[in-house]
Amino acid sequence: QVQLVESGGGLVQPGGSLRLSCAASGSIGSINGMGWYRQAPGREREMVATTDSASTINYADSVKGRFTISRDGAKNTVYLQMNSLKPEDTAVYYCNAKLRRSDNGRYYIYWGQGTQVTVSS
Repeated sequence: QVQLVESGGGLVQPGGSLRLSCAASGSIGSINGMGWYRQAPGREREMVATTDSASTINYADSVKGRFTISRDGAKNTVYLQMNSLKPEDTAVYYCNAKLRRSDNGRYYIYWGQGTQVTVSS
């Protein structure tokens, strides 16, 4: 089995910062990519930032210049540093990992349980 455990969400005022973490554990052979997605009430889930094994990084236009994704390969952990937060960033943030399992050699996509980020004064 593989688990993704997120942490770091919470309530922050506009203009503030938060750092999300997501650690993958279990039967992991290799990780092709990790990323962050978010879903606000009444809206579809959208990509926020992704990074792959070649260190290619993609950001949603709405977060460019404010959010930074980084990854610690040794810890199978991905981070999202969120600065200059806006009320429209309020959403449940989900971690995503595309990986090959060590127990059967197959590729899977896993999701974390989600962490709430609320930006409000």
